[in-house]
Amino acid sequence: MSDDNLFKMNGAKNDVVMKNGVTPTTSDEKTSAAAPAEKTSADYYFDSYSHFGIHEEMLKDKVRTGTYQKAIMNNPHLFKDKIVLDIGCGTGILCLFAAKAGAKHVYGIEMAGIAASARKIIAENGYSERITVIKGKVEEVSLPDGVDKVDIIISEWMGYFLLYESMLNTVLYARDKWLSPSGIIMPDKARMWMVGIEDGDYMAEKINFWDNVYGFKMSCLKEEAMKEPLVDVVQANSVVTDSYTIYSIDLYKVKVADLDFESNFTLKVKHDDYIHAFVSFFDCLFSRCHTKVSFTTAPWGQYTHWKQTVFYLDECLMASKGTQIKGHIKVQHNAKNPRDLDIDIKCKYSSPKTGTVEQTRKYFMR
Repeated sequence: MSDDNLFKMNGAKNDVVMKNGVTPTTSDEKTSAAAPAEKTSADYYFDSYSHFGIHEEMLKDKVRTGTYQKAIMNNPHLFKDKIVLDIGCGTGILCLFAAKAGAKHVYGIEMAGIAASARKIIAENGYSERITVIKGKVEEVSLPDGVDKVDIIISEWMGYFLLYESMLNTVLYARDKWLSPSGIIMPDKARMWMVGIEDGDYMAEKINFWDNVYGFKMSCLKEEAMKEPLVDVVQANSVVTDSYTIYSIDLYKVKVADLDFESNFTLKVKHDDYIHAFVSFFDCLFSRCHTKVSFTTAPWGQYTHWKQTVFYLDECLMASKGTQIKGHIKVQHNAKNPRDLDIDIKCKYSSPKTGTVEQTRKYFMR
């Protein structure tokens, strides 16, 4: 089966984050005895991963954790006697999967305070001699003497809208520094998609609410709400168009510079309906497994903590079956805070009923 078909059949928060070569500064580095410095957004980001609640949410995400478990545990031939590196190991669950699958040794790198808990969890399960947790930034730590290359890199690097608060550039740094020429990355491919949805009721609740708040207009807040993509669960029956691939990543080839992108897209309308928003979702693929493993965050897929990302339109489209919506999306990492995203979407729709409707909007994921 081709990768394309497998993606179509199947379709965050993360433990470490670095974007475009920018290394966030931790509170330990910024604090002096004389005058404690104010925390940065990077500090709060790392701090958030020191709390168990976010790890509980990710571990309970059966699609997320179950897919990694299947990809690792069902492929012991890949892991037997291999050196494995887990980027952003969190609680150490992927390290444990790899060790149980037969890895010779697993190194987990984790910046957040959860690293201390990971060591306890690993010891509690009897894997201290085969799993080592290294606390620190990937760009600053070293592997033990004698470990110059690793055979496998595993990481759960995906964020909301795939790239928001993603640690992908950190994985790429580790790839270039430590992965052996014949090494494996898990997962190694990802793809982002766009669809159009009918969402009038929820748009009225989240956006049009600001038109009349107890008899008062709050249009400035409506504008702010429109700028901010909504991360939420989209029902499959609200999808009005087919899906279109807007971005593909091959982790063996992609460079940090490629993580800013732009793409045209064309959405074919499946039935007469209003279209209030575009929705993006993503798929990830573990292609080196004996039997390829993948998961999707599509509206018609099983729930994941990534949900979907909704971009509301200024003017809803009265769409007719068989017609097409032409669009363009541009995604850039924010210059001041590279974990954030600046997103521009343009679309054009023409039909005998409505004539031609063109609109452009900037969105900001913060």
